[in-house]
Amino acid sequence: VLDEYNQSQHLWCFVASLVYIKALLCSVAADIISTVEFNSTGELLATGDKGGRVVVFQREQESKNQPHRRGEYNVYSTFQSHEPEFDYLKSLEIEEKINKIRWLPQQNAAYFLLSTNDKTVKLWKISERDKRPEGYNLKDEDGRIRDPATITTLRVPVLQPMDLMVEATPRRVFSNAHTYHINSISVNSDYETFMSTDDLRINLWNLEITNRSFNIVDIKPANMEELTEVITAAEFHPHQCNTFVYSSSKGSIRLCDMRASALCDNHSKFFEEPEDPSNRSFFSEIISSISDVKFSHSGRYLMTRDYLTVKIWDLNMESKPLETYQVHDYLRSKLCSLYENDCIFDKFECVWNGSDSVIMTGSYNNFFRMFDRNTKRDVTLEASRENSKPRAILKPRKVCVGGKRRKDEISVDSLDFSKKIIHTAWHPSENIIAVAATNNLYIFQDKVN
Repeated sequence: VLDEYNQSQHLWCFVASLVYIKALLCSVAADIISTVEFNSTGELLATGDKGGRVVVFQREQESKNQPHRRGEYNVYSTFQSHEPEFDYLKSLEIEEKINKIRWLPQQNAAYFLLSTNDKTVKLWKISERDKRPEGYNLKDEDGRIRDPATITTLRVPVLQPMDLMVEATPRRVFSNAHTYHINSISVNSDYETFMSTDDLRINLWNLEITNRSFNIVDIKPANMEELTEVITAAEFHPHQCNTFVYSSSKGSIRLCDMRASALCDNHSKFFEEPEDPSNRSFFSEIISSISDVKFSHSGRYLMTRDYLTVKIWDLNMESKPLETYQVHDYLRSKLCSLYENDCIFDKFECVWNGSDSVIMTGSYNNFFRMFDRNTKRDVTLEASRENSKPRAILKPRKVCVGGKRRKDEISVDSLDFSKKIIHTAWHPSENIIAVAATNNLYIFQDKVN
């Protein structure tokens, strides 16, 4: 039955192509992955962690001997992006944790990415070097300056081959513009500007200018006691450089047009689903907070993730979402305990596949969910070391709520809330997914017959 299901739903048949596990097998806080992002071609995959490190994986080229076997991802470069800092004026410690990574489109042989912690955004250049100059006139091969009296002839330096070296160098540092914690960054489609977002403000930067940014959204009230909502995420439209969207902790989404005014406090479109009064509870405001917002690749739709659901919005219809998918509705009865252990405040992300036909988001117990928008089918898969042997097929998992449980089901009372899939990424053109589970990164690809 499973084979027939996999053949009819080829997309759901994922196999483990590579499992990247940090050297420290114990769950050290610094090793916990905090963001995952493919570049525009999918050849590179970057992860950031709570220790301020960025690890970049590169996809190996297809083997000539095995043309049907797709390349796996191996470590390409590792560098320390951010260090812990201390704000002496406010007596606040600034964590080194990488909140977000965004790639810039490749323009030459080098790669560029933006990484941010709570306060500072950095632009990194990742480049390869396989040649070095030798034969200097004024210094020896080891770099020491030569005595001018010993220089009697003029030498022409030459380039000699050397072992491949991948260098990561910081090219720009964008700092001192945010009072509150940065929760998202987004590169504009003009590839000249990007925005950084904190709880109350959104700033627009030019990639070439580090000492000045423009404040394009400011929701801070004159009296902070009147504060009713905060900004949770923001993203530029994939094709229209003047349009961006941001979400709030009240479950609303605002679409803004920078052509209307320099300060986009007045939105051009407002998306919010009215709450059903019969479902209102103490936790309603918390679970309605939007943790992630993503434009579809086509730019026609918006995807938002709140605590229990994923919603798809049509940009031309503000009144209600086009589609609503229940991620883990079986947790409604557990909201009280989830509130007590702070899990109710987890900020799950969501991603589109390359054709915008399937969406993916995470859950607890290292489960992640996929929803096919065309067939309305969904599946729950698990990222764990037990079922991630190379070429092993991931089997669908089911959670039961009642007392009776089948052999292949797991009870909702047995779920491990310390294991959670918050950060996920999907290859821009292929069915390859990256899933971060605490300090482990799992990379799965669809089955190749």
